[in-house]
Amino acid sequence: MSAQPAERDGDLPPDSRPGAPVPARSAWWVLIAGAIGLLASMTLTIEKVELLRNPAYVPSCNINPILACGSVMVTPQASVFGFPNPLLGIVGFTVVVVTGVLAVAKVQLPQWYWIGLAVGILIGAAFVHWLIFQSLYRIGALCPYCMVVWAMTISLLVVVASIIFRPALERRESGVAQVVYQWRWSIAVLWFTAVILLIMARFWDYWSTLI
Repeated sequence: MSAQPAERDGDLPPDSRPGAPVPARSAWWVLIAGAIGLLASMTLTIEKVELLRNPAYVPSCNINPILACGSVMVTPQASVFGFPNPLLGIVGFTVVVVTGVLAVAKVQLPQWYWIGLAVGILIGAAFVHWLIFQSLYRIGALCPYCMVVWAMTISLLVVVASIIFRPALERRESGVAQVVYQWRWSIAVLWFTAVILLIMARFWDYWSTLI
């Protein structure tokens, strides 16, 4: 008796079907941003280990009184779940890097996978905003490597969201969602600008001494 033929795409649940091809620029950015975020998270973890081994150790990202990873690493906010926050980054960005490799190789992942990735990045973005608030208004110092992670997380959220919504939105002629999609990078630039302005305002007493 011959083997049953493999199920065709039309017989599969919608969420199990391969998604639309990811644009090359989006695929490459998922890979590049994931790699940058992973490198920053690994560097932070190494610096934290060195600081634990030697309390007198000066992290490589201690640039001045404001830009100082060491001041941030010793705070409770740096280990919210009982272990260094960068370990979360290592796990999360590793997933992103693998996804980027598959996307660059033109492997069509199912829609549910991209949605799950977007949800994970959204949770990461919420955590990033909490860390931004803590850094600015509670700790009073900025971690340069952490800021790299912030930037990569937000840009990844924009790109992965565009991957999810692009096929559906391209079929619509108008609507709020379409406008948001078209202006997504402008919104991201406004976000980065807002964070920079908050940093400048919060530490203006120090920045003004450098002028």
